[in-house]
Amino acid sequence: MKKSVIAAIILSAATSAFAADVPASLNDKNCKAEYPKASLMNEEQGDVTMAFLVSADGSVVESKVEKSSGFKGLDKAALKALSACKFKPGTKDGAVAQTWTKVDYSWKL
Repeated sequence: MKKSVIAAIILSAATSAFAADVPASLNDKNCKAEYPKASLMNEEQGDVTMAFLVSADGSVVESKVEKSSGFKGLDKAALKALSACKFKPGTKDGAVAQTWTKVDYSWKL
């Protein structure tokens, strides 16, 4: 009897290990941030990496900058604009769930 209990635990652990969690993804590829006027005037450019906690309905619950572009104005504008965008919710164990996702945004003149 012990052997079957152990086998069931190992099997369920193996099953959950193979059930991939899928992070949320940006649903609107046309979602863009407006270049901040001060950043344009100063010819600021850079890449910002942000993390978004996306709810099961695709809305952003929380957001943060993971890696700065080097310019606070660019970081803030990207975070604000993308937080308002619609995301495709992620899944955990095959069910729609609240998940974190990362998005890179490039500012180029």
